[in-house]
Order: sequence, then C-alpha cells, then structure tokens
Amino acid sequence: MKFMYFFLPTLPATFEERRRLRPIAMHQERWQRMIDEVTELARVAEDVGCDAVTFPEHHLHSEGLELGSLPVLTQHVIHHTRHIKVGPIGYVLPGWNPLRLALEIAWLDQLTKGRTFVGFARGYQARWLNQMAQKIHVSATSSDKSETDRINREAFEEVFQFLKLAWSDEPFRFKGKYYEYPYPQEGTPWPAAEWTREYGFPGEVDELGRIQKINVVPKPYQRPHPTLFQAFSVSEETVRWCAREGIIPTILLPQPPVVRKLAEAYQQEARGVGRNLRLGENLGVVHCVYLAGSKEQARKLANEGIIAAFRHFFHHFGFSEAFREDQDESRYPRGKVNLPASEITIERMERIDFAYAGTVDDVRRGIDALVENVHPEWFVWQGDQGLLPLAEVRRQLEIFGKEIIPRYK
Repeated sequence: MKFMYFFLPTLPATFEERRRLRPIAMHQERWQRMIDEVTELARVAEDVGCDAVTFPEHHLHSEGLELGSLPVLTQHVIHHTRHIKVGPIGYVLPGWNPLRLALEIAWLDQLTKGRTFVGFARGYQARWLNQMAQKIHVSATSSDKSETDRINREAFEEVFQFLKLAWSDEPFRFKGKYYEYPYPQEGTPWPAAEWTREYGFPGEVDELGRIQKINVVPKPYQRPHPTLFQAFSVSEETVRWCAREGIIPTILLPQPPVVRKLAEAYQQEARGVGRNLRLGENLGVVHCVYLAGSKEQARKLANEGIIAAFRHFFHHFGFSEAFREDQDESRYPRGKVNLPASEITIERMERIDFAYAGTVDDVRRGIDALVENVHPEWFVWQGDQGLLPLAEVRRQLEIFGKEIIPRYK
C-alpha cells in the first residue's frame, strides 16, 4: 500500500481567532505560517515514508480554510523536499483553459524531473468556479444528475480529452463544444510559416501559411504523462470512467460494502478495456487518522481537527451520501439532503470507517479491515494542517510513520 498525505491547506488559527480576525485571509503572517507549515509537514511526511503529498484546488476563501493548490505551491514543496511526489487532487478542469493547463502540467513535470502527479476534479463550489468558468457558461455541480451537472461533466471531459491529445507525440486539431484548436478552425495566419515549415513539426502549417494543427510543447517529463488521479469519487459512474481512462479514483465513500462494490466495478471496467488488475490496484481511499494514548484523547483531537471543519463548513455541501450510516435513500437521498452539522461526530465517522481514532492498535485494526476488504493501492490521509497545532500534526505523522506505515509497505 502507498500513502498520500492530503493538505487542505489552511491558514493556522482556531475558529475563535477566525471570528476575531475576520477575515483572517487578509493577515499576511498567517499565509506565511501556512506555507511554512505545509513545507515542514511535507518534509516530515517524506521522512516517515509517505509516497506523496497533495492539495485540492479552491480559491476565494477569505475564512482561511481549504485554500487553493496551484502549480506554484506544488513546485515550492517539491523544491523543499528530496524525492516525495507532490501534486494536486485536483485541478478543477471546467475552470481551466485546456491549453494553459496542458502547458502548466508539462512545465512543472519538466522542472521537477517527474516528481509530480496530476489530479482532476469537476468542481462543487460555485463561489469561485462559476467565476473562472464564466466564459464557457459552466457552473459548479453537486453531482445530482441535473442539467447543470450534465454541462459540468461535459466541460470536464472535453478538457480531459484535450489533455490526452496534448500529451501525444503528434500535432493535432481539436473541436469541442467549448474550445477549438487551432482557433479559428480554418487556420490561424502565421507570418513565420516558412520558419515553421523548415524547423517545426510537419503539418503544423499549410501552403497558405496558416496554422492548421498545434503541437503542445514541452511534453511531460514522465511519458506519456504523470500518474493521474480523480478527486474524491462518490459514484460508480465516475469510478467506471476512471477505469476506462486509466485514472486512479480516490474514493470518499467509506462504508466497507460500498468501497468493495466500487472496487469491484473498477476492476471489472478495467478488464473490459484490457487492463487486468487485482482488486484494489489503481484505487485510492480517503480516511482520517488520529493516534493517541487512548480513544478518548484521539477523539478529542478529531473534534478539534477535521470534524470541526466538517461541522462549520463542509456539511453545507451535501455529505449525506458519503457519511450516512445506512443505505436508506428515503432518509438521506443521493444529492438531495445535507447531513445536519449535529450528526457529524467522530463516533459516527468511526462507525462508518471514515475515521480511525485511538491507540496504534486501534488504528491498525481499522486499516487491517480495509486491507482485508479491498487492499487499496493508495491510502489517502485527510490531514489537519492549520486546524490542529503544528507540533500535534507533526507528532501524528511521526507516530504513523513509525508504527503504521511499515506494517503495510
């Protein structure tokens, strides 16, 4: 099993400080503390045996929680570590111009000689995605099968199809619903056509001196491209799409029977396109971990960490599907009802196997059961940087590296 540490990242502060210093994102020293903490903890993760660290992409969060990952943050962390893989899970594709994203990914991979990976997400936060995708009239989605959801997926898949072409070895033409290359399609006038005909890729320009195909360079350092991940998958449809495309889904649904069902669907779909994988191979699962001398101490840490973030913020976005204890659709219909903040407790998270909290033996038993169930290739640990004190987060990582990782490596 491989281990990935997931940062939000978050400006370090208690919730009372966030209220008193509102908006905390205007305090420069907090940004510097966050950058220093992310860098230090990435080094610790590397030292204790983690294989990768990752971030989401989110923006405009003046409250200081869950701030965006851009290529510059990935490059910064890679520069301050030695060998650990670093990348986002993931780039929210509907908010990116596909050509610009292909270039950002390739440049980052070249600059770091292959120490990055690429994650994708569809985007569920209208606050910022609607602003970034306004020119193509695409909005955030809650994966509810609505027209908005359909359009978001359409744009997501169009950007992904472009990326695959950009990573190929041949110049190409592309015409989608939202983007076309070259633009305009009849050809882009190019004064240096003679230069390109002599030194460029054959077929890029026509006899009239117009660009007819584009060739995106540089190509990634890793060929044909870096390892691909899909952010926090909750539907079988997405998991099967990932299997067809060779993408590693990171499954957010924690209930063991659901994880098993999705793992089997991935394995089956991959087999259908000629990829024979063992159960759990090319699959990631997301969990949080709290290690302490007793279960009570571990639960206290959880309640001050990611559980508090769920209660204050994340529950607004509909976690009924991911965190319900039963499969009763009438109580928690898919994509229809937000789980009330009062129902988000560490005890609940333990019961559904999202959280492993307690002593080393308690956490081992939880992960042993996960391995017995599906043996995922990737264990993605939802961390607490910025929510718990830096010394505590560091201590958690060090214990995990000493007592947990060697058991599953």
